[in-house]
Amino acid sequence: MTTDEAAPSDTPSAAEIRFRSDVTVELVKSSASDADVLFAARVSTAGEKSLEQVGADAEGSAGLINYLMRDRHGSPFEHNQFTFYVSAPIFVFREFMRHRTFSYNEESGRYRKLEPVFYVPGAERKLVQEGKPGRYVFVDGTPEQHALVDTTTRRVCTEAYRGYLEMLEAGVAREVARGVLPVSIYSSMYATCNARALMNFLSLRTKREDSTFPSFPQREIEMVAERMEEHFAATMPLTHAAWNRNGRVAP
Repeated sequence: MTTDEAAPSDTPSAAEIRFRSDVTVELVKSSASDADVLFAARVSTAGEKSLEQVGADAEGSAGLINYLMRDRHGSPFEHNQFTFYVSAPIFVFREFMRHRTFSYNEESGRYRKLEPVFYVPGAERKLVQEGKPGRYVFVDGTPEQHALVDTTTRRVCTEAYRGYLEMLEAGVAREVARGVLPVSIYSSMYATCNARALMNFLSLRTKREDSTFPSFPQREIEMVAERMEEHFAATMPLTHAAWNRNGRVAP
């Protein structure tokens, strides 16, 4: 669900501040196909002649891709590239950047005035954690809890952004003024990876019953991962299918 509303009218920043409960993920550039996996794998037996098969029909080689995935011959899945544009709360990026197999460039609060867009959990977001770390689940919150989260988030973010503007207007450097902003403010970045790194990211940042190894991602980064997986499936359908068939484990 998406929320994109102005702050209450009695707030000084009412005309500017917006709240969202979604993320943006766009595949802005890619040089990736199932055929890339095939020619990279076949060089071991065909040498330079494997390049002649780049334009070949990948459908006929689904078995080879599945074999590589099943037996975890991973390097053929690295000869490709995806570049994603991502707009999400900063706390999502802090989790994202633990994946050091990606290359990142993020907008800078030192060099530009940050836009007043903040994350507020949507009505479908589960709010209550039950159980111990490693064995916990999230369950739905009560209407009162959802109202508290929504009201408090909007109030605190609005006040923080007002303080940020006051400092900028007083001549305080952007890199200093940004210190009052919460990690729920949206940022944007480009993230570039190959298919092998992407599969590793998706295996850790999505929760699926058919995964060989369970994962327990925070919902907001899972939202990003789900959008990325849609692009992966459309761009490299045979590789995506083989990855799913073999337990969603990166080779």
